[in-house]
Amino acid sequence: MKDIKSLTLKELSEELAQLGEPKFRALQVYTWLHRGARSFQEMSNLSKALREKLSQTYSLYCPTVARRLVSQKDGTVKYLWRLEDGNCVESVLMRYHHGNTVCISSEVGCAMGCAFCASTKGGLIRRLSPSEMLDQVLFTQLDSGLPISNIVLMGIGEPLDNYDNVLRFLQLVNSPEGMNIGMRHISLSTCGLVRRIGDLAKEDLQLTLSVSLHAPCDEIRNEIMPVNRRWNVDELLSACRAYYEKTGRRISFEYAMIRDVNDTPQMAKLLGKKLRGMGAHVNLIPLNDIEESPLKPSLPQTVRAFQKSLEEQGITATVRRTLGIDINASCGQLRRKYEKEQTSERSDC
Repeated sequence: MKDIKSLTLKELSEELAQLGEPKFRALQVYTWLHRGARSFQEMSNLSKALREKLSQTYSLYCPTVARRLVSQKDGTVKYLWRLEDGNCVESVLMRYHHGNTVCISSEVGCAMGCAFCASTKGGLIRRLSPSEMLDQVLFTQLDSGLPISNIVLMGIGEPLDNYDNVLRFLQLVNSPEGMNIGMRHISLSTCGLVRRIGDLAKEDLQLTLSVSLHAPCDEIRNEIMPVNRRWNVDELLSACRAYYEKTGRRISFEYAMIRDVNDTPQMAKLLGKKLRGMGAHVNLIPLNDIEESPLKPSLPQTVRAFQKSLEEQGITATVRRTLGIDINASCGQLRRKYEKEQTSERSDC
């Protein structure tokens, strides 16, 4: 059956018209869906006959909380959502002075293979539907009781690898009749799918593009990010410059600080040189330790020196505040731990 929550309001209107329903019914159903109705039977202002017709025509599934961890240090909440097919994805709710931000996943697993990321361990399982991305925002808000004002697509998966579904999710979550979260409050992170960056530029959306760069030279980036063997650093930055020129939107470059790998003064100089003249912002990220990786975080003084070097070169650089460190809030960690526990439990049976 067709996934009703992945339909836009216009599409839903057309679908219900084919079922012989008046136009206003579509808005009623759409409103219920975007308020978190878990079944058609909850839609009390619809006739029993229509509710039955909808249940026979469309699928409606909502995620359940497999695990919820709350940081005792800063109130960050990490959710592990169980999907209809039993797979799990993560979302993280972070509280800032400017509002509440949810970081969501776009895929179950990831095919990109970045050496420092737990999300990619085990590879890509499948891509998420638009409704499964929307549900992470909606049910995080409902479960926490906190209004979500900002969204970051930086959880499990590569958003531009799930391009069409991500665009439809953006349309749904931006809908005035739905959650109505503005594009300027949404950030999309990519590891560097150059062709899709060009496609995204043509969409002329007002979101913030974040690029996971993590190294300014091919020698290092090839080793830690396999995508660089398809599109190298210069090709990626050329696409970023074109995106900036087309949209006028400043790009944020994510840079995980990895001890003795990409954190030297020489790397800071080269990074500044590569980014000069494109209105770039560099977000320095203290690396999270993961069990499966030998990579370690840079020392705090090294991070500060790297930031200072960039600023002296005219590049805006900030150090990301570490949130949820006591609950393994970096993407992929909770899912991997949960999967190992489930495997262990099955083997003990």
